[in-house]
Amino acid sequence: MAKVSELTGIQKAAILLITLGPEKAAKVFKFLKEEEIEQLTLEIANTRSVSQALKEEVLDEFYEVCLAQQYIAEGGIGYAKELLEKALGNEKAMEVIGKLTASLQVRPFEFIRKTDVSLLSNFILDEHPQTIALILSYLSTQQASAIISQLSQDKQADVAKRIAQMDRTSPDVIKEVERVMERKLASLVNQDYTIAGGVDAIVEILNTVDRGTEKHIMETLEIDEPELAEEIRRKMFVFEDILTLDDRSLQRVLREFDIPTLATALKSAGEDVQGAVFNNISKRQVLMIQEEMDFMGPVRMKDVEEAQQKIVNTIRKLEDSGEIITSRGGGDELVV
Repeated sequence: MAKVSELTGIQKAAILLITLGPEKAAKVFKFLKEEEIEQLTLEIANTRSVSQALKEEVLDEFYEVCLAQQYIAEGGIGYAKELLEKALGNEKAMEVIGKLTASLQVRPFEFIRKTDVSLLSNFILDEHPQTIALILSYLSTQQASAIISQLSQDKQADVAKRIAQMDRTSPDVIKEVERVMERKLASLVNQDYTIAGGVDAIVEILNTVDRGTEKHIMETLEIDEPELAEEIRRKMFVFEDILTLDDRSLQRVLREFDIPTLATALKSAGEDVQGAVFNNISKRQVLMIQEEMDFMGPVRMKDVEEAQQKIVNTIRKLEDSGEIITSRGGGDELVV
């Protein structure tokens, strides 16, 4: 009878799925790539019989590795080793961590993702823009947007540009950055090249930051990197872009908002934007908005931007659900 230590990774995976049963295995398949499904299907088909003892060994190893990965995500390899030693003993703990680092990819900077944003901001604000860009590429969109908003204006556009232009990062570079941060937080080692950043990453961040930060970054990029700015803008939607919506889509969007919100959003808008809105609502609503704008007097720019952002967020949501179509350029023209 074969031992677990003699099995390949694909053989262990096949035995694990056999042990879990067809229903649970089918759910696992939903998260795998086609080639992985093909390999596992072939291996399962070629696995004739598996003893109960071997099934239990594979299941135990899988549980131990999952446990180790959870501990690493929570506090780094040192933290995982400490907890596993208490649960499994020193020798077994080192064996499990060895299997994990050799066979599984742990997302770089995972431990940072669990760090308070204010603490993290203070920690990295003075770092080189390339270092900040690397770290932000691995954080959640909410964390990255909060941090990029706190950068000085001259750094915001620089970091945004570096994130957008980032492709693959050497594991040596990641290790070095993590080694430096280990002094205050923790360390996490990744054994393979990892794709991070890119235009999509910075678009997600810019879609989350406050309007003022987004506007400053885009205006700076339009001067320094016009082609990159255009590529980012094609994937974004800002308030002024409601001019690109067809009448039916704009009418659908406007139905979501009350008079005060529309009046606040249009307070600083140009005549063309106001005209587009007024042309797609009733004359009575136009008068109500104009009266509201006159009545409210001076309005804080922050309130205007928040109202505009609400409308933009709704447009993005309706676009994602397929209820409206926005023109982002590059082949999005409609044919009638």
